[in-house]
Amino acid sequence: MRARELYMKWIKEIEMAVSLTDGQDDVTRFWREEKENGAIYNVYLKKVTYHTLSDLDQCKGHLMWETQKIRVIKAGTLEKLVESLVTVRGELDSTYVNVFLATYRTFATPIQVLELLIKRYKWLERDSRENKERKENNENQQKTFKSVISVWMDTYPDDFRDHPDYTCLRVLETFSHQFIPESDLELRAGHKIEKFQREAACSSDGEIKFQFSIVDEVDHMIDSEYQKPLEFLDIPNNRLAEQLTFKDAELFKRVIPHHCLGAVWARRDRKLGKGGTIAPSVLATIEQFNRVSLRVIATILRTRELKSSLRAKILQKWIDIAQELRQQKNFSSLKAIISGLQSHSVYRLKRSWASLPKESIDLFQELADIFSNDNNQILSRELLMKEATAKFPDLDSNNKILRRRNLQKRRSWIENGIVQGTVPYLGTFLTDLTMIDTAIPDRTECGLINFEKRRKEFEVLAQIKLLQSAAQIYHFQEDKHIWAWFDSVRVFDENECHDLSCYIEPVKETPSRLKKKSASLGTRPARLEGSKLSLVSCDSSSLSTSNVDSPSQGMSHSSSTSSLLSCDSDTTVSSPFRSPDTCVVRVRFESGPESDTHVYKSIMLKNVDHTHTVIDKVLDKYSKKGPSSNYCLLQVLSDGELLIPEKGNVFYAMNKSDGSEPVFVVRTRQDHDSRTQHRKRGRRKLKNWSL
Repeated sequence: MRARELYMKWIKEIEMAVSLTDGQDDVTRFWREEKENGAIYNVYLKKVTYHTLSDLDQCKGHLMWETQKIRVIKAGTLEKLVESLVTVRGELDSTYVNVFLATYRTFATPIQVLELLIKRYKWLERDSRENKERKENNENQQKTFKSVISVWMDTYPDDFRDHPDYTCLRVLETFSHQFIPESDLELRAGHKIEKFQREAACSSDGEIKFQFSIVDEVDHMIDSEYQKPLEFLDIPNNRLAEQLTFKDAELFKRVIPHHCLGAVWARRDRKLGKGGTIAPSVLATIEQFNRVSLRVIATILRTRELKSSLRAKILQKWIDIAQELRQQKNFSSLKAIISGLQSHSVYRLKRSWASLPKESIDLFQELADIFSNDNNQILSRELLMKEATAKFPDLDSNNKILRRRNLQKRRSWIENGIVQGTVPYLGTFLTDLTMIDTAIPDRTECGLINFEKRRKEFEVLAQIKLLQSAAQIYHFQEDKHIWAWFDSVRVFDENECHDLSCYIEPVKETPSRLKKKSASLGTRPARLEGSKLSLVSCDSSSLSTSNVDSPSQGMSHSSSTSSLLSCDSDTTVSSPFRSPDTCVVRVRFESGPESDTHVYKSIMLKNVDHTHTVIDKVLDKYSKKGPSSNYCLLQVLSDGELLIPEKGNVFYAMNKSDGSEPVFVVRTRQDHDSRTQHRKRGRRKLKNWSL
């Protein structure tokens, strides 16, 4: 009786799970979770309809349906995850294979995965000999495992490029020779080894040749016709914008998507390859972003005696270049220019901003609004997804003059058949992946690999891959004359920027009175809390950029949540990585006054964390040792820094008034004291200048 009750209950559950409205076919519904040794599965029930012919009348038939049980691995050991690459029926689950190959580096190495694939293949071979009834199914699985290895080699060849040993390829070559001699895997592995060896030799020769090519380059410069150095105001706006887009597109196309993963980017294991660099393709994009922002600031501040009206022309030119980038759908350099203009040293120049025409102020505000932090940066995300594969941008404006210009531009694009590519602001995706990595655990409570986390990461990687194809559309050519000017611009560190800005427009009033007056000026664009200079708020232990990216000068990294939200109809304003008792914050460790590391890491802050606890977390994140009492914790604010008390509860002591994601910096007490003395000396110097 008990068995029948359980059976009827099971039937009822199935009927409820597959209950469909009229006209719906092939619908999958979640049923339950199943656990077995080494794995947890989400079980789905799929209603499949098919047409059967009658035995008596071949022209007539019946519409039949059946319910299929589908298991999707949610968490498991590495061995179980590898086994799941092939279904029990011997079929290739392409979706799972794509997710696994894109994300497995966060929990395994290529040789570990390859050895498990080979182990599974050998087990199937042995099981076929012992159980003849399973031989056909096992052979199907073996064929599929060979297909997985082939897909892996074609899609991610760099996983096998472990110079000079090429361990994975050697193991694969030996295995193929012994167990599947009729396959082409042995031949392909051998060809890969030869190819990688040739490329390594060419790369080595290229480095030697480069050392001697400098002389040839100098001779070429002497022999070539002299070209007068460019002046910034003389460079056409569209020409400079095209060059920035050319560079950004080239760098973005080279980005390896799985290098953007939070665990890879953070490099928590601190292990680098032989002579390797952490995510070089990502770092190149970051460096270019910072180079643009630094030159925006430098061109505005470098001439101290310039009149406000002339300095306003430089501001206006950068705003017009930003608009050109918006028309080219280059959100990377667009963001870099906006960040430079919103930096503290530039933004505080009231007289220069007041000299701008109203159209330029309106245009700057509209461009800056694209990157507003409101609703988890929903505007920039929606705009990017809307225009990712569009032929040209959908420009709009509240200003009549700007609206008329945009309409004329649109007609010109249509008449001339112009199609624009797309370059996104990579920092959004890097931040999303870092947030996912920080907020979602790598393993379940029972120690299994959390593969649901990898599925969320893959959705972000898929967006990057889609946008890389859109970046292929650009056809701009490099202009070395412009890049010669670009590289010749001297950039300043944060202290130099601050001193230059204060010399141009001295501080004559207290910060509180100045803040009250600036609120009623109406001649400067509103400043966004998301203004920033550096590209990302992601993890890296060694990123050298020019020492100007100082959040203490009003430049803070962007806060954003997972880009999955932009595709979710149930998106809410609140962040999924924040709760009443916890939140994700960004932190930075400064090793000294000359520290040039300006990339943030993320940590989880709890409502029970005191100052020493947070400092210990930051030290551990940066692999630093020493007592927390030797360091101090400061919150970065738009108008300075807030020193957190030594015995304070950080969760409740931090400033939450601006609504943006909290940003902290940890530095030694000695360094903090020296910085304080430097600021005091700077104020005395400014006072003498004003006198």
